[in-house]
Amino acid sequence: MNAQKATPVKTTPMIQQYLSIKEQYTDAILFYRMGDFYEMFFEDAEIAAPVLEVALTSRNKSDANPIPMCGVPVKAADAYIGRLIDNGFKVAVCEQTEDPATAKGLVKRDVVRVVTPGMIIDNELLDTHVNNYVLAISRNNGAVGLSYIDISTGTFRLSESGDARSVRDEVMRIAPSEVVIPESARADDQMTGFLSLFPETMMTFLDDGDFDPVTAGKRLTEQFRTRSLEGFGCERMTSGVSAAGALIAYVNQTQKQDINHVTGLEAYNIDQHLLMDDITRRNLELTANLRTGGRRGTLVDILDNCVTAMGSRLLRQWMQYPLLEPAHITERLDAVAEVKDQMTSRRQIREALKTVYDLERLASKTVMGRANARDLLALKRSLQALPDICKELSALSSPLFAVDSGLKTGELAHLDQLADLLESAIRDDAPAAIAEGGMIKPDYNPRLEELITISRDSKGWLAQLEAREKEKTGINTLKVRYNKVFGYYIDIPKSRMSAVPDHYIRKQTLVNSERYITDELKTFESKALGAEEQRAALELEIFNDIRHQVMANAESIYCAARFVARVDVLCNFAETADNNGYVKPSINDDGVIDIEEGRHPVVEKMLTDERYVPNSVRLDNDENQLLMITGPNMAGKSTVLRQVALLSLMAQMGAFVPARKAALCIVDRIFTRVGALDNLSSGQSTFMVEMEETANIINNATPQSLVVIDEIGRGTSTYDGLSIAWAVAEHLHDLGGKGVKTLFATHYHELTELENLKPRIRNFNIAVKEWNDEIIFLRKLVAGSTARSYGIQVARLAGIPDNIITRAKHILFDIEQGSDAVPGPSGAAPGHPAAGPVQLSFFEEPENTVISKLKNIDISRMTPLAALNYLNNLKKKAEKVSSGHG
Repeated sequence: MNAQKATPVKTTPMIQQYLSIKEQYTDAILFYRMGDFYEMFFEDAEIAAPVLEVALTSRNKSDANPIPMCGVPVKAADAYIGRLIDNGFKVAVCEQTEDPATAKGLVKRDVVRVVTPGMIIDNELLDTHVNNYVLAISRNNGAVGLSYIDISTGTFRLSESGDARSVRDEVMRIAPSEVVIPESARADDQMTGFLSLFPETMMTFLDDGDFDPVTAGKRLTEQFRTRSLEGFGCERMTSGVSAAGALIAYVNQTQKQDINHVTGLEAYNIDQHLLMDDITRRNLELTANLRTGGRRGTLVDILDNCVTAMGSRLLRQWMQYPLLEPAHITERLDAVAEVKDQMTSRRQIREALKTVYDLERLASKTVMGRANARDLLALKRSLQALPDICKELSALSSPLFAVDSGLKTGELAHLDQLADLLESAIRDDAPAAIAEGGMIKPDYNPRLEELITISRDSKGWLAQLEAREKEKTGINTLKVRYNKVFGYYIDIPKSRMSAVPDHYIRKQTLVNSERYITDELKTFESKALGAEEQRAALELEIFNDIRHQVMANAESIYCAARFVARVDVLCNFAETADNNGYVKPSINDDGVIDIEEGRHPVVEKMLTDERYVPNSVRLDNDENQLLMITGPNMAGKSTVLRQVALLSLMAQMGAFVPARKAALCIVDRIFTRVGALDNLSSGQSTFMVEMEETANIINNATPQSLVVIDEIGRGTSTYDGLSIAWAVAEHLHDLGGKGVKTLFATHYHELTELENLKPRIRNFNIAVKEWNDEIIFLRKLVAGSTARSYGIQVARLAGIPDNIITRAKHILFDIEQGSDAVPGPSGAAPGHPAAGPVQLSFFEEPENTVISKLKNIDISRMTPLAALNYLNNLKKKAEKVSSGHG
């Protein structure tokens, strides 16, 4: 965005100042402070006006080339800034840096902060349930590093990996609002893959020098005031440190200040938590539903009944980063079980938590100088709730509820003292503005109380002065008056001048009266005339002093926030379990997933017109490692598959699960391959998407993983698709000589033959009941296979007209007579009536084809076992044909 037009314009000192500032922020909309408004000029005005829905006017309208301009009130600026951010713009906020009343010439101005999607502090512009991360990516010595920060909460993390795909998955898991990348990434083939993940409006390119590992490391040690980074466990994570240091540089550049609330850095390995790629998270609809991208119908929608914003954010983090260590999982589950059983305590804790505001963001706003008096009131009320919460927690035995596990010795007492300070200082009716007074209680400061009294009671004081002077002088016609020229004075008629006391000082002589001043009145005048300004200035001084005392306790506030968030999530899990009939899962190291009458946590809540049917599933490493599941569309295969994955995820979060009983082993990764949509925008077909997702599973699954495959190979020809599905199922069964626990739903009924060929594959199907050529979905997973998909019946349920259904039956009957048969013309009667439901099997051939295969077989090239298996398969096909099912 260039501020200056090609056509020359008439410039004034003010416009010259604007242009010189704009020159430094060419990628942002410049909010230029002029009195009570932020003004925009030139192209900024032309771009911003329609987005903000404000009038586009012009400066110096009489000139040949008037300058376009628009403006917004300072008091409403946050809402307008938010709208620009939502539309992909950055905003540079330029303030007056000196008092216009005392300035000589043009008022000095400078940019005090740059607001970007990832650099937001104000609650009004943030989603309280979600962290707002800005992410940096760097590459050094073959490893890709990433770091992300939420300046509104102080969260700061870094990691790195030599596996670029793992880093891409992690980037998508972080879901940043903004991405910072070195300028050289544009020409780096290994980095361009990351650029394609985000729209250009989300990316900011920084000079490569900001990512220099040495400079970045020094910047971090200066930030944390440490000699090295060893205490953070990232000393040797060169790429991660490079990204983290660049982030600190970017924050300082945009916020124009130190970020003292960022006091630590968490280094982690990407694979230290249960891993799910972006495809799996989307398929399981953890935080966004597949239809609209909204929250409704997602796992977080069901599980998040937290009463604090901090709890909601932590729950999302636990969902994105489930645990792998059984002891830690069990510790969470035990805590949930305890508070679930203690219903009275749980309800009282949650009630107290409702009075706790967003401590993390309140502390960050305060440290960064963005808090107002109402924020401090919210902080006070939050801190006042802590003793009651801690008192209730003292009755619980779980270490996760222990106060000393979240707060250091003495910290709670310090926070109590801070709450007392805020109680004594901040008025309950404090306004949002901090420069106009009305924030501080009068009795907090004697001088303030005096100023408030003067300001409020000046008329009363003058009346009292007048009465006292009349009594002292005996002049009943004496009056105390005020005008703008002479200020306060005592007016006495000339007829009573002889009674004027000696200490009265003549100020003005009029025709009929004399005006006087006294030392007492002069003192009052000096107080009264500046009382409002002095009051506002003193309140701001007091407020800033209190803010600094809050800043001194910021680290304790953050500790309290993290502790409160953990308590909130655990109590929330207990409340959700109690309300929804969830049970505590047991964690085993036997490699067994045994779910008794499990339920899909979302689907059971969304059903309105039928009863939810629970299902039992067992997966192990000995007999039931790969479940081959058949059944018609709409029967519920996808629900069963997803619910197993979701219950494993919930357990490793530390949550109870919807089941009658559940024994679950730890899984290191969850993979899903669920019905793909054409990705036409990137030129990828359904089949290509299927194959890429399948390749990811094959290349990355381990014997400790959980794989969910809902159809594979349907995007290509029947024979190709079946062949690929067969080979993939075999591979997953044989993976690493151990296999991987897999739920494999398919319409290729031929795959059920694998049960006879592989020892750990078992066939299951979703039961249906036939009645008068109709089907009823029973939603029950039962052992055994089905050779029918009931496609025509499902088509009828979907609303396909009867004439098309009848024609489809005739065509199916004709095709079944032989692989070379051609369906008769529309309206022609088939050779035999299509009695009852019929189903075409892709590989079941007529008898003459079976004979042909026997004739062409080369027995000399087959082992005895292979020959027996081949003969057995042909025998089964021949039996099906002779029985009328071929």
